This record gives sequence, structure tokens and C-alpha cells, in this order.
Amino acid sequence: MKNLPNLFTLLNLIFGCVAIVLALQSNNISIYVGEDAASSFNIPENLSLAALCVYAAALVDFLDGFVARMCKVCSEMGKQLDSLADVVSFGVAPGVFLYQLLRMSYMKEENGLDVSVAWLLPAFILTAAAAYRLAKFNIATDQSYGFKGVPTPAVGLLVASLPLILHYGSGAVNVSELLVNKWILYTLIVVLSWLMVSNLSILALKFKDYSVKNNMPKIILAGVAIVAAIFLKWLAVPIVFIVYIILSLASKHKPTT
Repeated sequence: MKNLPNLFTLLNLIFGCVAIVLALQSNNISIYVGEDAASSFNIPENLSLAALCVYAAALVDFLDGFVARMCKVCSEMGKQLDSLADVVSFGVAPGVFLYQLLRMSYMKEENGLDVSVAWLLPAFILTAAAAYRLAKFNIATDQSYGFKGVPTPAVGLLVASLPLILHYGSGAVNVSELLVNKWILYTLIVVLSWLMVSNLSILALKFKDYSVKNNMPKIILAGVAIVAAIFLKWLAVPIVFIVYIILSLASKHKPTT
């Protein structure tokens, strides 16, 4: 039983690897730009499946902690293994997604298929930031009920939502053009990378007690998530992420042991 949580962690890693493979096989991306400059997108199913694999990785990442607490197992090896799996599922895989989205953004331009790979490599700044964030978390001793910097899985899920928004739509709001705008993507890479490596006090979604007052930000976040999911589909993920950051900063929460 003591190795059961580690099996969940390894499953997280496997989902991350599958996501990378599927994303790299998504080469049949097509974009049609009409006379009115409006674009239609044909997002490969593999890229969408890759994004769903990241969500599956997040699910088992949650379960490994739950199983560890249930089995009363806590080990340094488990902690390190968890971060190694997370850097693949929520660092490398999202970096590949951003790489592909940047490719799409250049495909809209004249001679876009000949874009230098140098313009696409900034996608992996996010991967480097994720690895740094996880290493910093591993040596920290004050992040049980709060984080310094945005958690890597939160950023990974946000990035993974982008192909899903493009593929499945986003309710009544059309943001497709924004998601394949290279300057918005570059800005997103920089902002998300900074949020991970920063020392901002960010809420952990753990319940230290069951009082409404102490858990009000989490209750508000849950309410926003439910309403946004109903009306905005996958666009709910970026909305919830933004609200999460705002609530964290507004609550003036300090990481404590």
C-alpha cells in the first residue's frame, strides 16, 4: 500500500507523456483567412486529446495526494517524484501546446510556414519557469496552506484549455482570434512564467478548517467556476484562473505551515 500513491504519480507522468506525443502529431492545422480578415480554424483532434490528457494528469495528481493521506504515507521520494511528473504534465506539455499555437499564429501571415523556429522557442520559457517553480516548492517549508507564486498545475491547466476553447468553442464569446495572436501568446508566456516564479502569496485550495469566513475565497471561486462552466464552456478555465489570482491577492493570504 505504501507505493500506491507513487503509482498514481507515475500515471500522472504517463498522461503528460501521451499529451506531448499527441500534441507533436498535430501537424494538420489549417487556417482559412477570408476577405474580411476573419479566420476559421481547423484544430487537429490530436491537439484537443492532448489537452484532455493534461486534465487527466491533474485528476490523478489530485488523487495521489488524497491516496497518500488515506494510506498515511508521506515520503521524500514521493514528493520528488510528484514534482518530476508535474514538470512533464504541466510544464513540458503546455510548452508544446504554446509552440503549436505560435505556429498557428504565424500560419495566418504571408510566408508563415517558413517562420524560423527561433520565433517559436519562447514557448518553452514557460517550461523552464515551471521547473524552477517546482524546485522552489520542493525546498520550501512554508507552503502547506498557501503558495509563493502560482502553482504549476494551475498554469498547465490554463494553457491546456486554449486548444480546447479553439476546438470546442467558448459559449457565446468568440475569442479564437485572440488565442492565435502571436503577441498575445508571447505576453501570456511572459506573464504566466513570471506568476510561477514570483513570490506572490497565492491561495492553496486546501481547507485548514471548515469555517465559512476562512474559506470564503474558495467558496466564491467554486461558485464562479460553476457559473462560468455552464455559460462559457472551456473559456471558464481562464476566467476561473483570473478570479483565483484576484482572490489570492485580495485576501492578503500568507503561506503558513
